[in-house]
Amino acid sequence: MFDKLDDLILRYEEVMRLLSEPDVANDSNRFRSLMKEQSDLAPIVEAYKKYKEAKQTIEDSLEMMSEESDEDMKEMLKEELNDAKAQVEELENTLKILLLPKDPNDDKNVVVEIRAGAGGDEAALFAAEIYRMYVHYSETRGWKVETMEVEEIGIGGMKHVNFMVSGQGAYSILKYESGVHRVQRVPATESGGRIHTSTITVAVMPEADELDVPEIEDKDIRIDVMRASGNGGQCVNTTDSAVRLTHIPTGIVIYSQTEKSQLQNKNKAFALLRTKLYDIELQKRQEERSEATLSQIGTGDRSEKIRTYNFPQGRVTDHRINLTLYKLDKIMDGDIQELIDALIAADQAAKLAKMNDN
Repeated sequence: MFDKLDDLILRYEEVMRLLSEPDVANDSNRFRSLMKEQSDLAPIVEAYKKYKEAKQTIEDSLEMMSEESDEDMKEMLKEELNDAKAQVEELENTLKILLLPKDPNDDKNVVVEIRAGAGGDEAALFAAEIYRMYVHYSETRGWKVETMEVEEIGIGGMKHVNFMVSGQGAYSILKYESGVHRVQRVPATESGGRIHTSTITVAVMPEADELDVPEIEDKDIRIDVMRASGNGGQCVNTTDSAVRLTHIPTGIVIYSQTEKSQLQNKNKAFALLRTKLYDIELQKRQEERSEATLSQIGTGDRSEKIRTYNFPQGRVTDHRINLTLYKLDKIMDGDIQELIDALIAADQAAKLAKMNDN
């Protein structure tokens, strides 16, 4: 089952040797690449070594039991044998998961886009709450959050917001949040006390750099500069610092005004444009190879309803895995790890089942 793992151990040992060589240490690109490979291989190598040790324990225990005449000693060896068998089974499952093909984007930072959908002001208010939920969750993981583009409404809601989350494995965790999020509650502005249903869409996109997308040609871009609107810091509203970037072939329009300088806003706008163009390419690939979706749970379709937040009942339901949690207040405050862990487990189980079928 794990025939090639001995080769992985040899490769791991070679990588560790290369990392100690002066020539490699002086080559930052190669050193970074080898460190990444070492980090990827380390948990597999560690689990495989424990697996081999447990297998050896089984062999040794069986041999000693066949030669042992003392019943108490046999019983002790039997316990040791059963423990080793359980450990082998657990490590086999661990290794299968570790050997699943990795999404090449899993280690990337992400841009999260939240847009208010059906529901008017109530949808915009919910979009702002979901934005804060992700900010709080990111803070608990030690990730950095940076707002890139936002359109607010006067009562504290957001028509849409794009923000960058930077941190180890951000995409591998947050990618499960893409889809339609639905809220059911009595709006603060509703005097009749009727429950309304509103929706927002969340798109989680891996951060793209210059290597991920073709070079953006000047003829395909229109740049407009203007004064920033809304509440801003000193100088923000008094200079032409805001940038509106239009990508003519796709019609993507990005408005950046969160920074004080025009250059900073321009750089942010281009970074967001690259990410959106890369995401378009990823979506095309996903449609062309429907079986190779970014996630095995759900369809991967951004229009898919994935979760309902029911305020009167204090519950959150993820429809992809039929999981309901009655801890709405904690979830809205950023405590979404239980949801994410369940989604990752379901995704891994689906991929393992598919691998076993093949």
